[in-house]
Amino acid sequence: VDFGAKRNILRCLASVGCDVTVLPATATAEEVLAHDPDGVFLSNGPGDPAATGAYAVPMIRDVLKADLPVFGICLGHQMLALALGARTVKMNHGHHGANHPVKDHDTGKVEITSMNHGFAVDGQSLPDGVVESHVSLFDGSNCGIRLADRPVFSVQHHPEASPGPQDSFYLFEKFAACMAERA
Repeated sequence: VDFGAKRNILRCLASVGCDVTVLPATATAEEVLAHDPDGVFLSNGPGDPAATGAYAVPMIRDVLKADLPVFGICLGHQMLALALGARTVKMNHGHHGANHPVKDHDTGKVEITSMNHGFAVDGQSLPDGVVESHVSLFDGSNCGIRLADRPVFSVQHHPEASPGPQDSFYLFEKFAACMAERA
């Protein structure tokens, strides 16, 4: 779902074997699910998550009922968090540029990432069953979530920007593997 997707995201998805269909940000769950997707990707994009959430959150909640793998980046991460019942907050300064260290709680690995956001998911607001998977080592802000029991995950940073240069590419591979397991 295109909230302002970068072309390199589409390249990364294609490079891990995905056949990509791009739908507009205002697509409904019915329109998304009519394509019989193996998974749903929620792209990055500009703007206030509350404004985008007015139309995106209901769609995402309905897509989640279909029990598909879901992967979100940046604004897509914030939209997924809102759909799962978390809150977002406006940051004082935001995160912009490359070389932002982010820790993956699941592996302990520190990834060098690219970021461009002025809002963040409030890690303290995550409901039961939603796990904080990544955190900024600059300020401790949330940089990733996942569902504890389903292949639904998202990150605040931009793995397609390749600042590490490949520190976070595994996320695209993980999404493709989740879809392959379901097939």
